[in-house]
Amino acid sequence: MGAQGDECWGFFAVGLDNPKTAINIGGVLRASDCYGASLVAVSGSRAVRSSTDTSKAYRRIPVLRVGDLRDVIPFDCVPIAIELVPESRSLVDFTHPERAFYVFGAEDNTLGHRVLSWCVHKVMVPTRTCMNLASCVNVVLYDRLSKSLRGPARLP
Repeated sequence: MGAQGDECWGFFAVGLDNPKTAINIGGVLRASDCYGASLVAVSGSRAVRSSTDTSKAYRRIPVLRVGDLRDVIPFDCVPIAIELVPESRSLVDFTHPERAFYVFGAEDNTLGHRVLSWCVHKVMVPTRTCMNLASCVNVVLYDRLSKSLRGPARLP
């Protein structure tokens, strides 16, 4: 991950593709704030509120509503689909890039070829069944944090 003594090691953003419920968006915003995301982008129109964002993360992280997540991938960020597909690599063995744009699908659907086609990496959390959206975001962001701290301890 980052070099020892490196004060600032990259950044990451979270993209949600057509999430179903406001409850999960709120949970994702809270997790994104906890783990130090630089941006959260939400596509689709099914869940239009984030009333469960009790930590008011939107005051600290830009939250964008977009038609296409590709339009907001930060420069030089690697798009990573978090999805249970045969070609996915296990999160356990995944090395997070310095600058990442993590894309998560809806609670009741997959990302599909439309999104998978432009993602550089496909990664899955090795569970027996699919996870709740907010839980999955927490696991992936915690994994990024824990792997980045395998040197001198520092906060995100």
